[in-house]
Amino acid sequence: MTNLNLKNDNVLKKPRITEKAAISADKLNVYTFEVTKDATKRAIIASVTSTYKVTPEKVRMVNIPAKNIIVRGRRGVRPGSKKAYVYLKKGDKIELM
Repeated sequence: MTNLNLKNDNVLKKPRITEKAAISADKLNVYTFEVTKDATKRAIIASVTSTYKVTPEKVRMVNIPAKNIIVRGRRGVRPGSKKAYVYLKKGDKIELM
């Protein structure tokens, strides 16, 4: 069984920059990223290490489900995604902007 994400592909789509994510980054040293649907924790650790030159302590992942929406009387679906919380050691930082 081979895992395609372990070959150091960039599974990080973009950082999630929200008010809650900014507070977590400042106070708790936790950074939030949108990742690909098939991303694994090991692939995220490898990607963060190669991109930002820091080693995460741990990674937590959350699946965001797709949601049905109605805009101007038309039905649609907002696609789901996956996000990862990357915990860093005290003193490590990631510059997102």
